[in-house]
Amino acid sequence: MIIKFNVFGKQMSILKKDAEWQLFNESDTGIRSRVYDVVIPSDLKPTELGTYLDDIYHEYSSEKHPNVIELS
Repeated sequence: MIIKFNVFGKQMSILKKDAEWQLFNESDTGIRSRVYDVVIPSDLKPTELGTYLDDIYHEYSSEKHPNVIELS
């Protein structure tokens, strides 16, 4: 299951693999690159991921992109 987000204007996705959440940057061309410097706690529920991304990336908030939005 891949969950996609708009994180303050940046397209990202999260994949659950072997009881571990993995975070990825998404490109406009469909290329996905893993983000290794952000560790998502494995006990987070899918409904909590948007709030977690908001907490981690809040400094990227802008007037144009004030929120983290779940896309799928």
